[in-house]
Amino acid sequence: MSVDQETVRRIARLARIAVSDDDVPHLQGELNAILAFVEQLGEVDVTDVEPMTSVTPMAMKMREDGITDGDRPTDIVANAPASDDGFFLVPKVVE
Repeated sequence: MSVDQETVRRIARLARIAVSDDDVPHLQGELNAILAFVEQLGEVDVTDVEPMTSVTPMAMKMREDGITDGDRPTDIVANAPASDDGFFLVPKVVE
């Protein structure tokens, strides 16, 4: 795949990047080099490689996913500018 100068200008416009006409040929070469590298990656055989999230093996720390009220509802509601019966009072936003 190859990128032409018009495509470089379109990419720059979509990314909202100001690119002068002098910079377009340089960016065209850069983008073509990136695309060539991506095509090389597509040729690599990864059939026996397991997917991974990191290059170093590590186990994620897990905790029980339990629902609690924070054990301090009165302290939490005390931070509210207005409350009623343990709930935050907010201004009406819909008519």
